[in-house]
Amino acid sequence: MVQSVRRAVLVLRELTGAAPRLGVTELADRIGVSKPTVHALLRTLEAEGMVVQDAESGKYQLGPALVTLGNAYLDTHELRARSMTWANVLATRTGEAVWVGVLVGDQIMVVHHAFRPEGVVQALETGATLPWNATALGKAVVAFAPGEQQKKLLDGTLPALTGRTVTDPEALRAQLEQVRDIGYAVESQELTLGDAGIAAPIFERTPGVAGAIGLVGPVERLLDEERRQAHAIATRETARNLSRELGGFRAGGRLPTF
Repeated sequence: MVQSVRRAVLVLRELTGAAPRLGVTELADRIGVSKPTVHALLRTLEAEGMVVQDAESGKYQLGPALVTLGNAYLDTHELRARSMTWANVLATRTGEAVWVGVLVGDQIMVVHHAFRPEGVVQALETGATLPWNATALGKAVVAFAPGEQQKKLLDGTLPALTGRTVTDPEALRAQLEQVRDIGYAVESQELTLGDAGIAAPIFERTPGVAGAIGLVGPVERLLDEERRQAHAIATRETARNLSRELGGFRAGGRLPTF
């Protein structure tokens, strides 16, 4: 690894979680290097537009160049490109918002968001990163992840975003086993109180899972007894169609049958 590049990445990661800005001394303490080294890194990142310095406080925050890089990642992401039409169809079919997500480390990144068809004010969540254990998308992906990766995630940090977030590894392991049996995952008020999610895995051309697609909406509507099964079937069918389009398969060259 190139040490200077790694340190620059650490600086950017610290600023990602900063509220609202960090100074040279704070960053030096956080990443464990000298202040002159951090200052040199910041000046270089500033010259490239990756960070900007507040004129009044002298502290730093993330810069506009990162937006360009982030948009480029999303614009060239194959799953996002393939999922746009299918996500819109699913949103129209169910009347709910649709998220498409991929696993990045121990987080689920929302790479596409199709709004609920009803004309209400909705916040665009594309680009958001969420703990995998608190989302139906995350559970749908991790259920079909390789054993070693799944174990690492279950043994890692499992944040609680609400009082209903499942953080017990054994309880999560049981949920993942159920996802493998029925082909979709459910979360109820684990990410946001009052909301729920239903998601199904999307497989790609290599023996693995590309991501997941799912519905997000008010718990009383999404998990209503009369609608829940229909929502699950629609989500699972959409995921299978996307998997076929991506050339997805599992053992034996076939998509799993749920």
